[in-house]
Amino acid sequence: MILRQFISRGVVNSHLYAPLKRPQGSQDMARPSSDLAAFRKIFSNAQNIAIITGAGVSAESGVPTFRGAGGYWRKWEAQSLATPEAFSRNPSRVWEFYHYRREVMLTKNPNPAHLAIAECEERLGKQGRTVTVITQNIDELHSRAGSKNIFELHGNLFKTRCMSCGHEAANYKSPICAALEGKGAPDPETDDANIPVQHLPRCEQRGCQGLLRPAVVWFGETLDSDILTQAEQVLESCDLCLVVGTSSVVYPAAMFAPQVAARGIPVAEFNMENTPATMRFKFHFHGPCGTTLPPALERHKNETK
Repeated sequence: MILRQFISRGVVNSHLYAPLKRPQGSQDMARPSSDLAAFRKIFSNAQNIAIITGAGVSAESGVPTFRGAGGYWRKWEAQSLATPEAFSRNPSRVWEFYHYRREVMLTKNPNPAHLAIAECEERLGKQGRTVTVITQNIDELHSRAGSKNIFELHGNLFKTRCMSCGHEAANYKSPICAALEGKGAPDPETDDANIPVQHLPRCEQRGCQGLLRPAVVWFGETLDSDILTQAEQVLESCDLCLVVGTSSVVYPAAMFAPQVAARGIPVAEFNMENTPATMRFKFHFHGPCGTTLPPALERHKNETK
């Protein structure tokens, strides 16, 4: 069972990993293996594969991650804009930020990691095996690559939700409203546009005209309970788990793979660096996901279809 108390999005402290049980049958934690052949043997027998993805996958497509030294948009720390309080205080600034992100995403494409996951899902599906993506990303690159079984934990950059009537819908308009055209430049010297609230994106449901917000999960907000429940079911039934391009510091997703590992299920981490959870996993493959993941997921000699 996933730790159900962590249902709101936030940043996890490393000490929260401490109460998690060690993998069944383990003594002291051993350094994760980077033996690709050993991973491939387990992969060839896995029937239900869960793949948890984070910002590192999208970064290889040129998508800004807004983490670390690059964590600012203009002079604002990006995470401080991704809150309901920030939207309430200054919806114009927050919409400029998300307009910038939407426009950037329209110029980006799936990279080899996205494509390898999608191809693996399609190929194994023909063999009666399942591959499910549980992503923290909001950029739709997995679906654009061809993945079908996707749970978007943090919502979708190209969906909006009405603050008045609650209607949620896909929205690919560019710009999303006339007042935002040419706005959103990330340069620290750029002044806020201070767009009047009545000129920001509005609901098009008959008789509504309420203010729209991005249909994403902001820090401090509760994740969609249906999506969380379905993701939990996938993780509880998987016999192999991959953690790809995630820092393992944003909960509740940060707790998912360690909980799977605690049940004795093999977990393989693909990342550019170690994370607070690395030592709990059976495998760690260091390097760009677009380089390390495709050979890990390619057709195995034992596959019949």
